[in-house]
Parts: sequence; structure tokens; C-alpha cells
Amino acid sequence: MSSPVNVCFITKYTELKWLRLLSVSMLILAVTACNGNQDDDLDKFILDAGNDLRAKIKPLPEVKPNSTLQYNADGTLSDPFRSRKAVNRSGVLHPNLNRPKEPMEAYPLESIKYVGMIAKSKLTYALLKTPDNAVQQVKVGSYVGQNYGMVTQIKDNEIELKESVQDDLSGDWIERVTNLALQE
Repeated sequence: MSSPVNVCFITKYTELKWLRLLSVSMLILAVTACNGNQDDDLDKFILDAGNDLRAKIKPLPEVKPNSTLQYNADGTLSDPFRSRKAVNRSGVLHPNLNRPKEPMEAYPLESIKYVGMIAKSKLTYALLKTPDNAVQQVKVGSYVGQNYGMVTQIKDNEIELKESVQDDLSGDWIERVTNLALQE
């Protein structure tokens, strides 16, 4: 049969088993008892949180139809998409378009730099640097730039040019004085 030691061990083992089962049951009961009210409050807050947040959007403005107007209905304005013919009323300031172009007229005046001056037997030459880094000599009376600019004076620190340009509004040729400063 069983010995008293074995019986005592079995009863202690069974008691421990029941004690563990009882403690786990109490723990589960405590957790579910505490958790019941919080879930209800949290769920209620989540459901009610979005009720106060309503977007306040203004209605779209009423779209009014555009009324079309005809450009230059009375014929007083010139068509901006057609080139105007140059009309020279006075004829005095009109540049000579038949003369051969000089090499320095191929470059815009903004891209030319005045880099120095040379004087030879009463003749003064200005040294101009082109965008392709070539240096050209010009004298008084030479043409420089794309606006028919004629060199009128060569000084130590600048060159004075007289350009003939066409007025945008009237189409007349006008003269303007331009300077090229010495670049160091």
C-alpha cells in the first residue's frame, strides 16, 4: 500500500494546486472588476469626442459669367501681335543701313568690355574685349554694338558712344549717349 509519506506528499501537492488555482481566480476577478467602469467611460468619451468637431465651411461664392469684349473695337490701338514699320519723319537721325557692318557690331554692347587704350601718332585706339575673349581696336568713328553705336570720344577711363535706336511708341529714330567704363 501507500506509505504515509506518499499520502502526505499527495495531499500537499493537491493543496498547492488548489491554492494556485484560487489565487489566479482572485487575480482575474480583481482585474475584471476594476476594468469594467473605465471601459465604459473611455468608450463614451471616444464616441462623444467627434460630436463637437463640425467643420464650418463657407458656401462657395456665386460664379458670375464673364462678358467678352472685343480688343480695339474703335480701332485706336495698334495690334500688339504685328510688327510696326519704322516710319522716320525727320530722316536726319536715320542710321545708314546700307553701309557694311563692322566686326564689333555683332556683339551686344552689354557684353563688350573696355580694357585699355593705345595712342599712335595723334590717333587714339580703344581696346575692347569681346565675349569670346578676343581684343579688338576701335577708333573715333568706328561702330560698336547692335544699336548702331558710333564711338565719339575715347578717354582714359571710358568710351563715349552715340547710339541710334528706334522709339517704341512713335517709330522715330532717336539718338542716345552711352558710355563704356574701363574694366580693370
